[in-house]
Amino acid sequence: MVKTFMEVSPEEESMTTADSLDKDDNSGGDENTSPQKSLGIMLGDANNPEVSHGDNAGRTPRMGGLAAVVDSSFRSIQSAGSVLSNLVNAFVLVAPKTPFPVTTKDLSDLSNERTHQALARVLQKAAANLPPCAPGEEEDLKSARVRIEALVRRIGTVEDEAGGHEMHRRTPDSMEELQRESDMEHAANALATVILRSKPENGITNDASDIEFRRETFGTNAIADKKLDSFLKLCWNAVQDFVLIMLIVLGIIGIVVETTTLEEGQECGACWLEGFAILLSVCIVVLVTAGIDYAKQFAFIRLTRSLHDTNTKAVIRDGHQMSVTDDDIVVGDILSVNAHNLASIPADCVLLGPPISGGLKMDESSLTGESKLISKKPGDVVLSGTTAVQGSAKMIVIAVGINSVAGRIKARVYDSTDHDGDGLDGDSDSPLFVKLETLAKRIGLAGTLAALLSFVVNCIKGFLFDGLDPRSYIIEYIVVAITVLAVAVPEGLPLAVTLALAFSSNKMMKEQNLVKHLDACETMGCATTICTDKTGTLTSNKMTARSIYTNGTDFSCTDPSLSLGDFVKGSPDRPKDSILNMIVTLIAVDTMDETTVEFEGDRLTASTGNPTEVALLVLAHSLGEDCQNLRDSTRGRSLKGSLSEFLVEGKQIEFSSARKMMSWAVPKIEGGYRIYCKGASEVVLARCTHQLTGSTPAMDDEARQHIQGVGEVYSRRGMRTLALAYRDLPDGVDFDAKSANTRNADGTEALEVETNLTFVALVGIEDPLRPEVQGAIKQCYEAGIDVRLVTGDSPNTAVSIAYQAGILKDFHFVDGSDEKIAANLKPNVLMEGKVFRRKVYRIDDDGEKEFDQTAFDKIWPHLRVLARSSPDDKLTLAHGLNQSTLFTDKRACLTLKVEDNISVFPDRQVVAMTGDGTNDAPALKRADIGFAMGIAGTQIAKDAADIILLDDNFASIVTAAKWGRNVYASIQKFLQFQLTVNISAVVTALIGSFFFAKSPLAAIQMLWVNLIMDSLASLALASEPPTDELLQRNPVNRSKSIVTTRMWANMLGQAAYQLAIIMFLLFGGPQVFKLKPGDQVEREGQNSMHYTFIFNAFVWMQLFNEVNARSLAGEFNVFKGIHRNPLFCCILLVTAVLQVIMVEFGGKALHVSDDGLTGELWGWSLLMGAGSLPVQQFINIVYNHCHLHYVAMRDRKRLVSARRLSTRQVPV
Repeated sequence: MVKTFMEVSPEEESMTTADSLDKDDNSGGDENTSPQKSLGIMLGDANNPEVSHGDNAGRTPRMGGLAAVVDSSFRSIQSAGSVLSNLVNAFVLVAPKTPFPVTTKDLSDLSNERTHQALARVLQKAAANLPPCAPGEEEDLKSARVRIEALVRRIGTVEDEAGGHEMHRRTPDSMEELQRESDMEHAANALATVILRSKPENGITNDASDIEFRRETFGTNAIADKKLDSFLKLCWNAVQDFVLIMLIVLGIIGIVVETTTLEEGQECGACWLEGFAILLSVCIVVLVTAGIDYAKQFAFIRLTRSLHDTNTKAVIRDGHQMSVTDDDIVVGDILSVNAHNLASIPADCVLLGPPISGGLKMDESSLTGESKLISKKPGDVVLSGTTAVQGSAKMIVIAVGINSVAGRIKARVYDSTDHDGDGLDGDSDSPLFVKLETLAKRIGLAGTLAALLSFVVNCIKGFLFDGLDPRSYIIEYIVVAITVLAVAVPEGLPLAVTLALAFSSNKMMKEQNLVKHLDACETMGCATTICTDKTGTLTSNKMTARSIYTNGTDFSCTDPSLSLGDFVKGSPDRPKDSILNMIVTLIAVDTMDETTVEFEGDRLTASTGNPTEVALLVLAHSLGEDCQNLRDSTRGRSLKGSLSEFLVEGKQIEFSSARKMMSWAVPKIEGGYRIYCKGASEVVLARCTHQLTGSTPAMDDEARQHIQGVGEVYSRRGMRTLALAYRDLPDGVDFDAKSANTRNADGTEALEVETNLTFVALVGIEDPLRPEVQGAIKQCYEAGIDVRLVTGDSPNTAVSIAYQAGILKDFHFVDGSDEKIAANLKPNVLMEGKVFRRKVYRIDDDGEKEFDQTAFDKIWPHLRVLARSSPDDKLTLAHGLNQSTLFTDKRACLTLKVEDNISVFPDRQVVAMTGDGTNDAPALKRADIGFAMGIAGTQIAKDAADIILLDDNFASIVTAAKWGRNVYASIQKFLQFQLTVNISAVVTALIGSFFFAKSPLAAIQMLWVNLIMDSLASLALASEPPTDELLQRNPVNRSKSIVTTRMWANMLGQAAYQLAIIMFLLFGGPQVFKLKPGDQVEREGQNSMHYTFIFNAFVWMQLFNEVNARSLAGEFNVFKGIHRNPLFCCILLVTAVLQVIMVEFGGKALHVSDDGLTGELWGWSLLMGAGSLPVQQFINIVYNHCHLHYVAMRDRKRLVSARRLSTRQVPV
């Protein structure tokens, strides 16, 4: 049971503060007043309504009648300022580093719970831990504790109406409510003065030792930046690649074997060169990869630090207001917040009293996703990361850094040791690198088997058939086997992938995508689902008028690129100019001075103040009028020029939650007043007796019900509705007169001047869709990417935005439904957060909450909108989608397809998450790819993301998807090119080892092909610009091999051609081209022209095949678009020139003939290389023919199977 204001304990009855106040009501207080007595004043004496309050004594109570005593309690705060100073001096000027009566955890719990009971617990603990008092003041200390305990009992027994987390209080319409607000104000001031030793007027001292002590006690607000990976760590990460590990082993073995198996008297010379070159290639790959990653880290740091130093707040210290950076704020600081600069709160705070007219309203959308403003009163907790958008206030900082709400989220993002795992961790590698790792292992296995085969065949051939001495040739056979393995390993692949990703990420940067992690480029190309936030992502996070009902007509603008004003003016039912002028004048006069807008032409460039009023001012501007000029030219409203002296003639009736409306009366030229009103539609409409339709006919019940029906339609579409009205008043009207028949929203009597109004318009306001979102989401669906909306907004608001954006289609609603509202959706298409949590979590045997993947899999195929969601819901959704294996249940997938026309992607989902708020950060980190908004996004969200959208444009996600798919295609093109090289080289090395115990292609030559030439090829192929055709395909499966069937056909076909040419040159070349056999020359210790010719022809076949590799789908015109890629042409030319230099001047370093090649052999090399082009056309024709036959045969089998199923008897 909650005590009434006059129910007090015997201890409270024994105490009075009248003497203290009488002694201090004018003089400012006796400095000898004990702190505990001052505490009694500060807390307010609930039992002594007759206490004098200095200058306020005898004044008529502001709230009248029953509230007189509470009004006295409110004024006691103001009149006792100097006495409070004594109190604070007593508690602040204690011995240095005296422990505070509460701990960091106590204050952190308060900011986390945000309830009356939490504040009561903090005060109760403080009362028990008050610092020691001076001798002789023990009784005063006891009294102080009793007073705090009395206050604790009053606020601690109140049940929080919101069910927890917010200390919302009803409108003060009863003694009980007034007492509660008074108690909360006293509690907030007690928290500041007694517990945190701060002064609401003067703040803490600016003494460095005191500030440092507070940091030591309560922590610092400077959360350490995410630790950068050192260059050595990045190098270590890079060298974990399987291919690089094999190369390191091969290089070391090669050096050891070559330098330790020399025959007596034989000099090593450059025998170590091949092994060293392999190790050098590893170093190049590692340094390039680590260097790019290291540079990316610092690019992001520069981006964030440029904003960090300008992030300052106004605090009060030593009685002076000063600016300090967010990092320098400490617990106990008095934060001065003003909505004019849309101050972002840097730490968790408690709002101090007394309340300021109009109150403080906060935008908590960055934490909750809900764009509705939250009113705050003294004693309420104001969370870090939220923004003040209306009013001004002082607040006491209670939790900073890791102990604040935003700080805890940031710790989660940064993998802080303070954060425990939640079991929702996922894969660490991207789909691309998983596939490349699998491919590399298969290549390594194939190369190992080829090397073993070479070794075994050589041993059998040499020892059994040729009778060679094993001790003399065993090492040689090992070296040959190592050469075969070295040829099989694609040395250029790691560098090729790194170069492709780096090139694409730089291109994406120019298209407003800052890629923080290179592999994020490709991951987005594989994305199957985007879970997107609403506020600031799909919408502009700016309230905008989208519908208006006036003159009997509903004007609803559904085109996001068109303003409501332009829509109205262009409508054939356009209202008369007199009506539009009335709407504009009403908006101009009846909005607060704090609400301002700035335009460049028709584009809104800046705004401050109440977002709803900003929306109205923008509407007025789009109707063709300048509200500021109208306001400045209106007598009784103008603050400028000669009319400013008549400002007192205007009468403002501020908005209050009791009335749910705001009014402003201005004098008319002919005498009397005109009062303009705006407010909640149901309130204003109930007070209207006429409506403006060119004339002012009386409003009957039918007209009122019709307007109410329009308002209900607006509300169901997720809009907030405001009604605009006016009334002409005579001279001498009493603005304080009460209406006998009309009541306010809280049941109190309404003002007479706000009745008998003339209805002007009903305005529907919403957070509008970004103009480019519809097209972007359409492209996502065409690309096979599902888009799901996850928001904290109400279901109808979420459905409205989702339908406008194209996330929801007509088939998602039940048949025959006219309105696109939440109630008309099919089951599970929309789900509220609390229902979602209840369905996807279960309680295990130990009573712990456990995620239920099976239950989740029954929901997510249908789910398109998750409303009223919490931050953890986004995390759960990302995790559940990522881990779902529903695609393996063929029966369930078939049922979804037949009954709901839902196609389940045939693999695990690759989840992309977009968001801009602090609350999005954990989900951004958990998703496969996280997108943060670069402008509106919080720092925590940016830190958690993989890609930052620099222009906050949802359409940029489509750009990222297109570039991501282009990266995947580029790597496929390179693999098609690289593996063709490896197949032909390995077979050549094997045949050479079988017949000549040595490959005609030296390891150093293959290193040139794989590392230098192939790396240039990777950059050339990566530079292929993306095309729109990439977004006409479905995403690539996680489990699908990166090497497709078509690629295998291309590779095997080209490798067969290359092998045919090489075998011809190897066995028939000496005779045809009059060359000395290479194996004979090699035995003499020379480099042969025969093998150099083979090497040159081999390379030129790769160069021409590089052009073929640009096509993955069997396009006949392999040169298509090559002129649009000058980089490819340049690299191809440079590679060709380098090959000429290597053959003519490489000598022993490249294991080529000292004399190079003759002109005739160069001509044949080029001709054989060019043969790759017509061979590719032949491969395309054969593949297409075989593929058509295969598809026809498969379809016939499926048809037969379907007929059998349809005719099968069902057992009864």
